Amino acid sequence: MDQGLQIDIKVVWIYNRLQSLKNPPLVDRICAGKMQNKVKIYTVSQVNSLIKEILENNLPGRLTITGEITDFKHHHSGHCYFLLKDESSQLPCVMWKSNFIKVKFKPENGLAVIAQGYIDVYPPHGKYQFYVESMIPAGIGALQLAFEQMVKKLRAEGLFDDIHKKPIPTYPERIGILTSESGAALHDITDSIHNRWPCVKLFLYPVPVQGKGAAEQIAAAIRDINGRNERIKLNVLIVGRGGGSLEDLWAFNEEVVARAIFESKIPMISAVGHEVDTTIADLVADRRASTPTKAGVEAVPDIRDVLATLSNRQRILNNDIKRRLELAQQNLKTILASAVFRNSLLPIRNREQQLDELVGYLTEATKELLTIARENLHAAYEQIVKLEPHRLMAKKTVELNELRSRSIAAVVAVVSSRRMRLTAQENRLAGLNPKSVLRRGYSITKAKKTGQLLRSLQDIEVGDFLITELSEEKLIVSKVTRKSEDRSQKHALSEVEGT
Repeated sequence: MDQGLQIDIKVVWIYNRLQSLKNPPLVDRICAGKMQNKVKIYTVSQVNSLIKEILENNLPGRLTITGEITDFKHHHSGHCYFLLKDESSQLPCVMWKSNFIKVKFKPENGLAVIAQGYIDVYPPHGKYQFYVESMIPAGIGALQLAFEQMVKKLRAEGLFDDIHKKPIPTYPERIGILTSESGAALHDITDSIHNRWPCVKLFLYPVPVQGKGAAEQIAAAIRDINGRNERIKLNVLIVGRGGGSLEDLWAFNEEVVARAIFESKIPMISAVGHEVDTTIADLVADRRASTPTKAGVEAVPDIRDVLATLSNRQRILNNDIKRRLELAQQNLKTILASAVFRNSLLPIRNREQQLDELVGYLTEATKELLTIARENLHAAYEQIVKLEPHRLMAKKTVELNELRSRSIAAVVAVVSSRRMRLTAQENRLAGLNPKSVLRRGYSITKAKKTGQLLRSLQDIEVGDFLITELSEEKLIVSKVTRKSEDRSQKHALSEVEGT
């Protein structure tokens, strides 16, 4: 940092320094005018302008001030407003967004800092304030403070917890390396992996590992590899670089890289710097390699150890197989020495003998059953002969014919009786049939609209149509034009108009 004039905040400006200037300042002119009884009236803006001019003409262009931050406010515009204070004084400060984005650490209340900038007057409020252009922590480097703050923040969010660490495959087949293609770290990583596990396939994704924008490119590369891993099928992803200063390694301390590593679905190994270097990428990654060379140790097994293990297991398997064979041979000898193997046909002969015995039993049992059945059949035949079935059938035939004749006679008698009753019922129904009177010269009159028989004049009205039924199903349709009733002769007349 450019070392300007360092002053304490409680410095009181001594105005007699103004007297040594060749051109008397405006304050002297004001005093001189007053002495000459020429009173001049100033506006507030003019006074603030005078003070501003005095400060600009008599203060160094750049000041370096140390103090403790208080009342820190980070405005949504990106500008910062705060106070620098010591034991007895405080100084208003402003830091514009364009300068604040260059600060690596997070300013907070109570933090002692060394700030560089200039003092000027803010005319709208009539106050002077310190315009900070750069700022570092007092007593500790800005990058170290920023590292500690980021570690504290990410640890509180759980990004370093072991529960989130993904296991590294024991025998990886495809490994991705994310580093600079021109750095020594690439050769260290590839050499250590090929020396230990030459059957693995390595894939390089070149990215810048320091400088402006390196962190964003590293994070974007991690996300890009994860997005395409269904096709490239990496088992492990190594990210790192060789040694350097804290500034050189700073890309691996950026929050954007830490979150990309944490979100990676591919197990990740961080191999940044030397053994004494610890980055946030190391803390977030699933496995940390103290150097790029050690990345091979963390990523793959040593083929010599694997072969030795296989050889040892082969020896153990051979011994186990040999022991099992010896035991099987002993068991086989014991089995061969048994009675079964001394006379191997004996069990078969025993079964044949049992089969012969069963055949004999079945033959005797069958003969016995046939004898009993033959005796039962003979006895039944004798009983049938005693019953003389032909005579019994003739007798039953005569009885059946007699029953048939009696049944037919009974049916004929019932039918005749039912026919006579039916004829009587028909005659009665014919006598009750109202249409039978039509054959004797009578007729039946009905109202056409309702189909009801006419019994009185109240059943019809003038204008109604009548239907008169005669014999042989002949009909007369007429219309009522008048109704009359002769009470003396006790009969009614109605005039109709025939149709």
